[in-house]
Amino acid sequence: MLHAPAVTGARPLEWEVEGRTWGNCFGGLDHEEIDAATYAEWGVDYLEYDYCHATWGMSSTPSALSWRGGCWQTPWMERLTGADAAFLYMENKIVHMHVTGVLILDPSSVAGGYSFEKVREHLIDRIHLIPPFRRRLMSVPLGIDHPVWVEDPDFDLDHHLHRHKLRRPGRMIDLATFVGGYATHKLDRSRPLWDMVVVEGLQGGRIAVVTKMHHVAVDGVSGTDLIAHLVDLSPEPAPAGGADEPFDPHRVPGIPRLAAGAVISRVRDPLRTVRSFRRAAAAVGRLGQSVLGDGDGASMARPFEAPRTFFNQSLTPRRSVAFATASLDDCKFIKSTFGTTVNDVFLAACAGALRTYLQDNGELPTRPLVASVPVSVHGQTSDARATNQVSNMFVRLPTDIADPVDRLRSVRSETRDAKAAHGAIGADMIGDVTELTPPAIFNLASRLYSRGGLAERLAPIHNLVISNVPGPPIPLYVGGARLEAIYPFGPLIEGAGLNISVLSNMGNMDIGVIACPDVAPNVEDLAAGIAGGISELRKAAEEERARRTPAEPAARKRSAKKPAAKKRPAS
Repeated sequence: MLHAPAVTGARPLEWEVEGRTWGNCFGGLDHEEIDAATYAEWGVDYLEYDYCHATWGMSSTPSALSWRGGCWQTPWMERLTGADAAFLYMENKIVHMHVTGVLILDPSSVAGGYSFEKVREHLIDRIHLIPPFRRRLMSVPLGIDHPVWVEDPDFDLDHHLHRHKLRRPGRMIDLATFVGGYATHKLDRSRPLWDMVVVEGLQGGRIAVVTKMHHVAVDGVSGTDLIAHLVDLSPEPAPAGGADEPFDPHRVPGIPRLAAGAVISRVRDPLRTVRSFRRAAAAVGRLGQSVLGDGDGASMARPFEAPRTFFNQSLTPRRSVAFATASLDDCKFIKSTFGTTVNDVFLAACAGALRTYLQDNGELPTRPLVASVPVSVHGQTSDARATNQVSNMFVRLPTDIADPVDRLRSVRSETRDAKAAHGAIGADMIGDVTELTPPAIFNLASRLYSRGGLAERLAPIHNLVISNVPGPPIPLYVGGARLEAIYPFGPLIEGAGLNISVLSNMGNMDIGVIACPDVAPNVEDLAAGIAGGISELRKAAEEERARRTPAEPAARKRSAKKPAAKKRPAS
């Protein structure tokens, strides 16, 4: 039997199957895979994703929860939280704060054959389930408060859905060239902050769906919730309730209404800034104690501790991407052999690939790199309305260690320290800092940092960002086409020209690397190096198990022997 618990905004969408709770852990890398045929037997037609707990769930009806967990201020106007607004204020002409995703689809399972029109009809059928697709932002006069979401009365799907065909032979490297150019351009803020291109002509008759969505509207975990609305468990798309209801947006508020609403928002909550200051001050104190260690030599990596590399420079608007795929089973095998986590394995593989990448460019630092690793804090923040409920931990990557197993053991120690210190940062740090900084000052600082070339003059905060995004553990379909791979690409932060993301998907780890090619060239070599690093660790794990196996019977034989009788001392 399939049993669903009562669903609230604070409880996970977990499903108990014959006494076992089904779901996945944070990161989506340790999960129990269940045959898709079993879902049909259970009558499961829909996927649901609990972004508060990074857990996939199942349902026989579409989710009754809103995209934001039912936490709407009004049905037609919603003010950004500080955490979400931060990603808006950070953006400038060089720093693009959109998230890019690439879905690789096999359309051979589409009934009646693939056509672009079928993809368009599928999106029309599901778009009402994704409110951000039909909302746009409006700024508040004088920056009195954060911008608001409003339903866009001028929404036109054709402004957001496009079609492109690759030239032959349609290799993945050709797709990467297209995606890099696509990610180079910012989203139009006068429209809903998303875009989608159906790319045809991939080798093997496959297609790709390439999307851009602003970080203000989505983070890694809630982005998975978005995917859950677009996919099905079988090639026959399940009907989406409410698709026939007309879209009837309210009138766009004028300047007086926006200004009045902002003033009222401040008056109703006059202590918002005070609370943010208290939380931020307490977090800074705790963080200071944590990064300094507890006297035994263990401490989390510190901001501004990172060594300078050739990709830690001021960025340009250009972007390039690369794809790679590794085996999730290999990562689990390595994990169980050396007593680490799957995340440790991936970080160690990244460290090895970065070591080679730096050596090839003649700039290998003597100190380890420092990676910024986003951590989901959904369900832990003071404001449950925030889409971006994310914190951060800094992890040293042992690029100064040559041996892959020693690197893995070093990463295990570093992540243990980072996790212990991570709680000191607090779940509200990003939002609190934004509340304490006037929007105009926040955005001005971002622009001055880029224009003034401060990335070359100041010590790097970190070297790069490495993200782990939870993905689906079961076969999925988009409009009847089987989903083969999902490659995620996060935004680049000024001064760090590399971002590595991984998403688990049906036994694979789909790896996406995005870079600024003017400071970090040839990222395809880095992506291939990460997959190669996992293969290298797999070989080392097999050798380690082979060394252990012959000793085990001998050890058991020795333990089975009776202890020799003690000789009595001579009288």
